[in-house]
Amino acid sequence: MIISGLGFALMGLCVKIAGARGFPIMELIFARSLVSLILCYIDIQRLKLSIFGQNTGLLWLRGIIGFLALIAVYKSLTILPLAEATLIQYLHPIFTAIFAWFFLGERIQNNTILCVFLGCLGTLILSSPGIITNGASLSLIGLAVGLIGAAGSGLAYTLVRHLSYSEHPSVIILYFPLVCLPLSFIFGWNDFIMPRSSDWLLLIAIGFFTHIGQVGLTLGMSLEKAANVAAYGYVQVVFAAMLGVFVLSEKLSMTTLLGTICILGGLVINQRKDGSETFTKGNA
Repeated sequence: MIISGLGFALMGLCVKIAGARGFPIMELIFARSLVSLILCYIDIQRLKLSIFGQNTGLLWLRGIIGFLALIAVYKSLTILPLAEATLIQYLHPIFTAIFAWFFLGERIQNNTILCVFLGCLGTLILSSPGIITNGASLSLIGLAVGLIGAAGSGLAYTLVRHLSYSEHPSVIILYFPLVCLPLSFIFGWNDFIMPRSSDWLLLIAIGFFTHIGQVGLTLGMSLEKAANVAAYGYVQVVFAAMLGVFVLSEKLSMTTLLGTICILGGLVINQRKDGSETFTKGNA
């Protein structure tokens, strides 16, 4: 999950740069999906796996939900600063915990409840800096879009957790670009622009770093409870903040730091053992 966080943070950086160069969201999703599809197909052929899997319906559903969430995530990256957009997106462990409890029967631990509280507090501080300092508030539209992306991601990750019992990670990942590639082309081809020079490397990098993030995420989800694994993804916030400062010359406000401390503090608490944990694989 740490490798996954680094991959997604680098993807977010590339999306931020590509958005500043004028590339529409659908073209970025198309480029990401094309590269990921090629890498997945090569791996599936190498392992001699069936692309249809055991739960084709759920695999397609995971792809559709992931596509809708991805639109919201990319849009928020073009509206908000990199660190803030990433921090809002990484509220998805809260949604993952709720969805995993509701759909998979994974009981929410007391530590996770405290993590949810700190996550909400961190988001409140992040989105309303005036309650602490005189900093400028974030765009409410950007905040709402980011939260929709986080909720969609949480639902998609819950599906990944369920599918990991019967499907190979490469098969699970494959259905994401299988959905995203045609839909992004259908809904966005009128706005596509021709890449020039280094733009090609930038678009390829989006797909490559996405694939690294997806592989780490899917493997992580197969090894541990969905809520616990998803919470590790908060490390992406740290990577994104560092990339924003050192690559994009963005400045971290006091409220961003305080919000990050709250959310990462919740992560640390969430990873501690809790006597209320009673999940068994059979409950799913």
